[in-house]
Amino acid sequence: MIDHAAALALTLEHEPVPAEQVVAGQPTTGLAELGVFDGRGYGVWEMTPGAMADVEVDEIFVVLAGAATVEFVDAGYTLELGPGFVGHLLAGTRTIWTVTESLRKIYMG
Repeated sequence: MIDHAAALALTLEHEPVPAEQVVAGQPTTGLAELGVFDGRGYGVWEMTPGAMADVEVDEIFVVLAGAATVEFVDAGYTLELGPGFVGHLLAGTRTIWTVTESLRKIYMG
């Protein structure tokens, strides 16, 4: 791990989203873990266009670039994400991420 970085300039190695999570397209994700603060990891995460289902962990995030929606499956609502959006995800929440423009965010969780 590194403890600091220019988050938009980082080159992330992407992997395909596991088949059981793919909802549409052929999305990939990339991750750079930057460090730990007060016992919680933080870093940069990116997803390419497509849709994937996920079960969240406790996380706070800020979108740096891109466009997406996050559907909160059990709660029945959807958020529009874009640069500057700040969000909080609760552990165990079932979501569907639909990315229309590669989404890059910083997270702590």
